Amino acid sequence: MQLVDLSLRDVRSYAQASITFGPGVTVLVGPNAQGKTNLLEAVLRAATGGSHRVAGDGPLVRAGAELGVIRSTMRTDEGRRRTIELEVGTGRRTRTRVDGQDVRRASDALGVLRVVLFAPEDVALVRGDPGERRRFLDELLGQRRPAYAAARSDYERALRQRNQLLKQARGLRGSAADAAVGTIDVWTEQLISYGTQLIAARVAAVRALRRPTDAFYRDLADRPEPIRLRYRSTAGEQIGDDEAADPDTSTTIPDPGWIAASLRAALAEVAGDERRRGVTLVGPHRDDLELSIGALPAKGYSSHGEAWSLALALKLATYEVLAEVGDRPIVLLDDVFAELDTTRRARLAAACLRFDQVLVTAAVEEDVPLEGARVDVRLEDGVSSVTPRDTQEAG
Repeated sequence: MQLVDLSLRDVRSYAQASITFGPGVTVLVGPNAQGKTNLLEAVLRAATGGSHRVAGDGPLVRAGAELGVIRSTMRTDEGRRRTIELEVGTGRRTRTRVDGQDVRRASDALGVLRVVLFAPEDVALVRGDPGERRRFLDELLGQRRPAYAAARSDYERALRQRNQLLKQARGLRGSAADAAVGTIDVWTEQLISYGTQLIAARVAAVRALRRPTDAFYRDLADRPEPIRLRYRSTAGEQIGDDEAADPDTSTTIPDPGWIAASLRAALAEVAGDERRRGVTLVGPHRDDLELSIGALPAKGYSSHGEAWSLALALKLATYEVLAEVGDRPIVLLDDVFAELDTTRRARLAAACLRFDQVLVTAAVEEDVPLEGARVDVRLEDGVSSVTPRDTQEAG
């Protein structure tokens, strides 16, 4: 897949900008705080439905404006031209158009534009809390299987309803308590149904990520320690205990019936505790992706360089997983080369040669040992502009 062009209106620091991209490498060059990352954020927002920096769309709108517009055109691996247009604003629903047609749900746009982004804050994949790693898996699966996003939304709705009922039931007695338990049971079945789908897809994703993550880590870090990934489910450790699985079948989706039975049994076991505490204690919203370097957990034991290399390897491995199904994604590297030593820069540059299109931001151009187009990004009077060097036309 290739991103052909990107247009912004009232997005972050851009009043108006338009930039055309060619295949291969494009380096966005400019001092810090000029608006380089804002461009990658807009691409990510169009691709995944979210930003890597903020939770909502409000901050994406330029100060003083009511509405921001992101337009992107891409070409699929088969040569088909596709478009995504987003209208984002504070306190309003995002309007999304795909190929010129309005879509009912934002999730309907997932997978049209496929990207892999690595930014400095992604080191939290290794050192952060489990929510960072769950988000990583969910974003990967949302692009690989757009239906996953709908199942996740349904699961979160069931979880909210169930938690609300558990809180309400804490003060009830007698027949009122019995009635509340019956209603909770209805939402428990919904939770199990959608939760099973999420867990099965996540386990399959973890299995698919293992080999490319290990390979990329060895290339980047030049270390002999193997990288191990394991899905830790609150529904039972046996769900992710497949290290000895047949290599020919280790990337298949696990049996949903078995996962559903495990999830139902785990929920039954903690039912009393849930009612006392008023919260759901078992499910994919509490699961984790366990990362190990050699025999040690990466969280708490990895050095800064190891954590960086592992987080970057994880993100690059998603390229391989996405490319297995559908278009090959675009790789976005946000100020990554500046954080690496000369050896790791060269190794990352070598890895980039296998990707069809790479967009890189850099404050110092010499930090990026890659050949390709250069685009200057500058901020003047609070407004960013882009100037491709080959045409010298500002966006």
